[in-house]
Amino acid sequence: MSKSFRQLDDVHVDVLSEVGNIGASHAATALAKMLGKRIAVSVPSVRMVDFKDIADFVGGGETILIGILINISGDIDGMMMFIVKTGTAHTLITMLMGGMSQTEIENEFSEMEQSAMQEIGNILCSSYLGALAGLINIKIIPSVPYLAIDMANAILSVPAIEFGKVADQALFIESVFTADGSDVSGFFLLVPDMPSFDRILSTLGVT
Repeated sequence: MSKSFRQLDDVHVDVLSEVGNIGASHAATALAKMLGKRIAVSVPSVRMVDFKDIADFVGGGETILIGILINISGDIDGMMMFIVKTGTAHTLITMLMGGMSQTEIENEFSEMEQSAMQEIGNILCSSYLGALAGLINIKIIPSVPYLAIDMANAILSVPAIEFGKVADQALFIESVFTADGSDVSGFFLLVPDMPSFDRILSTLGVT
């Protein structure tokens, strides 16, 4: 029988936190290779969050964000998003491109910068999903990444509309990456459908 997200106990949360920790470590390694810098990652904050409350954790519903969305298929179905505030995105792009951001306006990005940010999000999400697939020995196929720049409420409405009929919560992971003495906060949102969520927990030995 499917377990509702709201029925999760401390054991489930501990297991999901460990998954989040492993995934964030793999994402940090991938980011370090991409940027050519040493990247440290803090122990991520992992929690199950109602769709309606997620915006509160990223600065509020009107905060402008960049979201990179990847659909998931294979042995599990769902989606994953990597979300950053626009200032953080400019910092990551500057690190990647080895110079100053092309645009000085915080909420504006050139086509090249959007492409760079899309690739950063793609590598981070794919690395995260690869860690999850290896941990529980399943096949996960990520889609081509989609990038959006919009207010948090608009970006977060996508998983809420897509999966709101089968789940009202998502696994929300906040990770802080440190490079060159600067902290960069990124948010991962993992939204499996309920059968996939059951499979993840079952494969991890949690019922």
